Amino acid sequence: MSRSSLVRLALLALLWGSSFLWIKLALRGFTPMQIVVARLVLGVVVLALIARVRGLRWPRGLGIWAHLFVAALIANAIPYTLFGVAEQTIGSNVAGALNATTPLWAVVIAFLVGTERGVGLRRVGGLILGFAGTVLIFSPWQSSSEIVSWGGVACLIAAASYGVSYVYMGRFLAGRKIPSITLAASQLAAGAVLVAIALPVEGFPSPAWRFDAVGSLLVLGLLGTGAAYVLNYRLIEDEGPTVAATVTYLLPVVAVALGALVVGEAVTWPMVLGTAAVLAGVRLVQRRVRIEGQTLTQRQMSGSNVPADVPPARRLVEEGSESRRR
Repeated sequence: MSRSSLVRLALLALLWGSSFLWIKLALRGFTPMQIVVARLVLGVVVLALIARVRGLRWPRGLGIWAHLFVAALIANAIPYTLFGVAEQTIGSNVAGALNATTPLWAVVIAFLVGTERGVGLRRVGGLILGFAGTVLIFSPWQSSSEIVSWGGVACLIAAASYGVSYVYMGRFLAGRKIPSITLAASQLAAGAVLVAIALPVEGFPSPAWRFDAVGSLLVLGLLGTGAAYVLNYRLIEDEGPTVAATVTYLLPVVAVALGALVVGEAVTWPMVLGTAAVLAGVRLVQRRVRIEGQTLTQRQMSGSNVPADVPPARRLVEEGSESRRR
């Protein structure tokens, strides 16, 4: 890997892994839905500007926009809001650790809907190991564990929603020959509209314009939801999806470390060992996985905080040879 690619990988891990911390800090001044609307709009601004500079056009047709709105609902509106709600009662480090279960949910859901046919003993073992790690993170046998709450459950539902979104986007949005940046910007815009419509549910509470909350929201939207997308694609173009996928394993580490260093969140052995088990399960489940005609990176199935990664496969197939560059 070149030095410039190594720098991009580190920046990407920092931006995506720190998203849970920015959500935690933004909650000091804003509600979960306010945070989601703002980060989506800011992400659209970044990607729309890049699309304009490159002379790219927005998708056309009611059919494609209908699919974009559905994808935005399950890939952006629901999980983003749930993570915000969850972090009102649990730590950002726990949210980051539970977010790592998304690839496990994606494989389970793909199998249930028939887009994933061959599971095999290795992948079954990976699923068992991954979900056992999730139980370890929860540690329900500890009566004092704050994770065993609706906050922890909300994180798991959010991760499962990401999994559903990848299967849906693979079936209805992949292979349309629409530039990835405009597709992502369009999905973010659709998500912003959906959450804005739902804002009355919160009753329009007045934001607290704290410096730390506003700054966190700007970083989350402009960098974590906008600029990181561009970094991800540049990394895939330069080094291939296999190398880019290694960022998946850095995200929980960054989330846990920043949670402890910045806001003093406790790091327990069950959390550390459980996260390691989840990542090991992800490795077993996603090794040598590709989509029809293109490789599916682990990042694209990981519930990334970037809401519109490369559209996933119509169906996942296991390949015997090494993943090729896109």
